[in-house]
Amino acid sequence: MSKRVEHQIARKSENQNTSLFRVLSLWSSIFLAFWFSSSAFAYQFPFQDSRPLYIGSRPLSMGNTYVSIADEGEAGFWNPAGLIQWQGVKIFASAKMFDRNDYAFDAKCVAYSYKDIGFFWGNKIAFRLEPDDIEDFTYYSLAYKLNSYWAIGGSVKFKRRHPCDYYQFFGHSPAYDLGLLWKPDTENSMGLLIQNRSKEKYWVSVLVFGYTHKMSDNLLLSTDISIVSEDRISLELHSGLEYYLMKNLALRAGISQDKPTAGIGLRIYKFRIDYAWIRDRKDNTYFISGQF
Repeated sequence: MSKRVEHQIARKSENQNTSLFRVLSLWSSIFLAFWFSSSAFAYQFPFQDSRPLYIGSRPLSMGNTYVSIADEGEAGFWNPAGLIQWQGVKIFASAKMFDRNDYAFDAKCVAYSYKDIGFFWGNKIAFRLEPDDIEDFTYYSLAYKLNSYWAIGGSVKFKRRHPCDYYQFFGHSPAYDLGLLWKPDTENSMGLLIQNRSKEKYWVSVLVFGYTHKMSDNLLLSTDISIVSEDRISLELHSGLEYYLMKNLALRAGISQDKPTAGIGLRIYKFRIDYAWIRDRKDNTYFISGQF
């Protein structure tokens, strides 16, 4: 091997290491800055009422980061712009495991994408809770791919009635989600979600900025930063990672505000099964999701 080739290989390796160091440094700086700001200033919401919506074991196990990923069926709950990232139909269901006497927290949806347009229906269902304890919505979403890099999406969501003895296709107190997804290359993606939470006082209740970087074919790092407008402005930090140990087996971990999360994902043919854990209310809470 010539010295020139050796020099090129060494330089390429050095550049990769430098890039890795910069990304990790950026992630650490963002995480530490918003960790302290969130701990010091953020209003502490109940687990079920926090943003994002704690739907899907994959997002949950990655610290509730999904706004800039949104590449599976549950995308309509997180960022409707992501619905155009596949072709065909995806059916999704998620449920809280164990200790359902305190509260149950389930979701289901159907997503369909054809060419540059995506459609979505889904709902998040809460059981054994007071009517005002949780934002329990039925979603109807539409997405459109603007070009190779940009997509937009929107959701109309209706709050579900509690108690109710009939199936609710809609509900009351309509609100909205607006989403934007930008993928400049295969390694990076950014997302923006604007949410209204059916309160007349605020047209914009939540702004979520998401950034995801694909470190390698096996490793994904993601961060969501939420600006919440309730009685006062507050910040929320969500950060996580996904590592494919094997082709069909993924390990995940993250921090959702000050709550640690972890999980595992398994793909079998066209099926995906995900499991998540979060330290909630000083107890351990578990979720399982399935998708086809």
